[in-house]
Amino acid sequence: MSSKLRIMVPVKRAIDFAVKPRVNSAKTGVETAGVKFSINPFDDIAVEEAVKIKEAKKGAVESIHVVSAGSSKAQEVLRQSLAKGCDTSTLIDVGDASVEPLTVAKMLAKLAEEDKSNLIILGKQAIDDDSNHTGQMLAGLLNWPQVTAASKVDINESTGEVTVEHEVDGGFETVSASLPMIITTDLRLNTPRYATLPNIMKAKKKPLKTVKPADLGVDIAGRLETVSVSEPPPRPAGIKVNSVDELIAKLKERGAL
Repeated sequence: MSSKLRIMVPVKRAIDFAVKPRVNSAKTGVETAGVKFSINPFDDIAVEEAVKIKEAKKGAVESIHVVSAGSSKAQEVLRQSLAKGCDTSTLIDVGDASVEPLTVAKMLAKLAEEDKSNLIILGKQAIDDDSNHTGQMLAGLLNWPQVTAASKVDINESTGEVTVEHEVDGGFETVSASLPMIITTDLRLNTPRYATLPNIMKAKKKPLKTVKPADLGVDIAGRLETVSVSEPPPRPAGIKVNSVDELIAKLKERGAL
């Protein structure tokens, strides 16, 4: 490998996966008051993979830089990532604004260029909006090869070639490309570690820089308007049948046969 790995890991502060979201009274989004937030699970997997690469490839990784776009509260997930083994961090302070994937990708692209990153690992999607856009848009902006929904990653230190396995409709596909590269992570990739108390304390001393979107030359004004948000319709109750003939008759009644 001609140069050391400089890994960037974008992470998002999202409603905790164990919380059942509720639509707010204004019907403009989900209720966030009094709700538990944590690092987006797919991003947590990305952090773990970056740290695992650093541990496995002794001396091959120069730094792991973790980035989040959000309010000051997003410092929580940055500190958590630092406690798990990331080296430096940046908060893109967008306040309480809801930032669209393309805007996030533009800001990440700028930071990647400034940080001279050559590998970006991020979750395939956030569990709040489920967009699954940012990684692909970032690859397009940087003109880097990408592999989405990775379930296995292997880096050849001598050639700088990255081989990734990911799930497709018919099974698994293995692809490879040379650095620089973007990888989005799936649940199969790994199991994130817990941050230990000593590492949480050490993380408080690691660098956390704050920048504004304007510092990156990016306008965060939204292009999309949310008209209304509503709960899905309740699922109708099921029925029991006593025979195959009765089942067929019921299916015919509902136009399923």
